[in-house]
Amino acid sequence: MTKKELFLSVMRNEKPQKWLGASFSAYPDGAAVFGAGGAERLFHAIIDPISNWDILQFSGERYLDNWGVVHRYIIGVDPGIIPMVDDDNKVIKDITKWRDYVKFPEIPKDLDWSAAQKHTAEAHAKGELVMVPSFRGPFERLHSLETFEDVLVDMYEEPEAVNEFFEAYTDWKIEVFKQIIDNIDLDIMHCHDDLGSLTGLFFSVDKFRELLLPHYKRMYDYVHSRGILVQHHCDCYIEPFALDFAEIGVEMWQGALPTNDIVKLQKEMDKRGLNMLLMGGIDQTIVDRDDITDDEIRAEIHRCIDTYAPGGHFLPCIGSITCLHDHATEVCEEEMSKYGAEWLKAHS
Repeated sequence: MTKKELFLSVMRNEKPQKWLGASFSAYPDGAAVFGAGGAERLFHAIIDPISNWDILQFSGERYLDNWGVVHRYIIGVDPGIIPMVDDDNKVIKDITKWRDYVKFPEIPKDLDWSAAQKHTAEAHAKGELVMVPSFRGPFERLHSLETFEDVLVDMYEEPEAVNEFFEAYTDWKIEVFKQIIDNIDLDIMHCHDDLGSLTGLFFSVDKFRELLLPHYKRMYDYVHSRGILVQHHCDCYIEPFALDFAEIGVEMWQGALPTNDIVKLQKEMDKRGLNMLLMGGIDQTIVDRDDITDDEIRAEIHRCIDTYAPGGHFLPCIGSITCLHDHATEVCEEEMSKYGAEWLKAHS
């Protein structure tokens, strides 16, 4: 079986399980290749030109993106792109009048898809999975257009206006998905939207189901209608509504931190006849430190696999895909594949 076939077998929770290596072993390597317009490959994914134009082309201490949002991203210093939104520079001054403030940027018609198509063909030739990330889901987009505190207040005090914004943004995202799928022969759409902290939700389960879940369903229904799998990245605590994603057909939750009761979720999926691959389980607060030893990293990988592998629906994965410390990433990925194979052999 190719690496792609092995991964898809695990994703479908087929028995007997044939592979328990690092989640992204079936994808192109994680090296980043940067061109003039941003990344071409990044984090085991192939970057489309819309993401380059919308997100990745920018860097600096302080810059404006296509949406008029102030950001900071210093390459080699910051862990990622950081919205620097405050009451003075926020785009949306009043959520009930968001249409007066938000100008949805028009996707350029002259984007160059050739690099993404080249990397896609190379990955398919190797039997690898082609994943394309689409950054900033509805919640992350809104909290870049106004302050984080504003969003949380508006979700409770002005839910109708928030819902209307999410509806319009979902329309825009579906057009993004359409252009990506029209131009790239991908297997997986990797979608970002972090919805909690390490140990808690940003809002109630009821608010999630009222204001966000219907829009995820509409976005992901479109992706599925085009024959593409959905991987939702959410490296935080979302246990109380995690299986809502399984209910709407999301095939993979990437970033399932161990602060979520993964064993409980595995049992609940079996009980309810659901399936969603939980990609995570590694405690990054342990492995991603300056003072960590290789043996401590390996011990955490063993704990992760010993704890979660028996329940199925699982592959070990670093929550943020890679660690901040490159050496930690290397040891984690090496040990996930090595110990995963040993565990599988011992339990087959």
